[in-house]
Amino acid sequence: MKDDKNKFSNIEDEIKDYLSYIGLEKKLSSNTIYNYKKDLKSYLAFLKRKNITDLDSVKEKTIYEYLKELREKDLATKTVSRHLTTIRELHKYSIKMGHLSKDVTENIMNIKIEKYLPTVLNDSEVDEILDVDLTNTFKYRDKAMLELMYGAGLRVSELVNLNVYSVDLENDIILVEGKGSKERIVPLNPYAKEAIINYLERRSSLLKTKNGNTDKLFLNNHGKGISRQGFNLILKKILEEKNIKTHATPHTLRHTFATDLLNNGADLKSIQELLGHSDISTTSIYTHIVNNKIKEDYEKYNLRKEE
Repeated sequence: MKDDKNKFSNIEDEIKDYLSYIGLEKKLSSNTIYNYKKDLKSYLAFLKRKNITDLDSVKEKTIYEYLKELREKDLATKTVSRHLTTIRELHKYSIKMGHLSKDVTENIMNIKIEKYLPTVLNDSEVDEILDVDLTNTFKYRDKAMLELMYGAGLRVSELVNLNVYSVDLENDIILVEGKGSKERIVPLNPYAKEAIINYLERRSSLLKTKNGNTDKLFLNNHGKGISRQGFNLILKKILEEKNIKTHATPHTLRHTFATDLLNNGADLKSIQELLGHSDISTTSIYTHIVNNKIKEDYEKYNLRKEE
């Protein structure tokens, strides 16, 4: 290890430096950085309770104790696994910078993530959600956002980060910036295109002079780009108003988009590209949803049942 003078005086400094690094050097998405920051804040609070002030004092046992604490909070295994990944990346960074000589995370076993099938909406539920009563500019905006979320299979972060120049109405495509700042082109279906045109005709009424103009496509009532939380609240309100009982999140629209494509004959490779998945194994989960539906329909409608 380097001399003490080269070692960060405390973990807080190390975390601040690491977050700056992943933001400037690795160019991770704002959502990923937000999750890392949240995870590391939790990790730091745990270490403080243990009176551990520098990473050199962290032992393998310490991290196992932290993971146990997370499990006792009934967090999903996927969430606990993400915490472990964040901790690993912090320790690897510290070694790279010469602040640590040994990686205590290298022998910690990966957490087995429970496999689950994502929730999808049925056709009538999708129709209900997309049937927006266009009474004002905000409703036109909501209609355009929902049509895009479902019709293009976007992540909510991708939706709220769209700019006006991301949309090419002449060629019926949108330019989407996905995870890791990777760009992809997604076709624009006629319903989404019409909804966007109707919204753009009214968008200027949402701009606020004091805030200056913004290139963000979808604006809130302050004339600024709508946030993830803002869209979440809009969808939640619609689900309540429509009395839709299925537990749905913005990502449910993306899952439904992919499943509907598969049901209508699209191949996995095409769906992978449309969704922006780096690994096709992520996309393959939708085959399980379709297969389960086929099995359920067979058992429901098969007339030759045992007596």
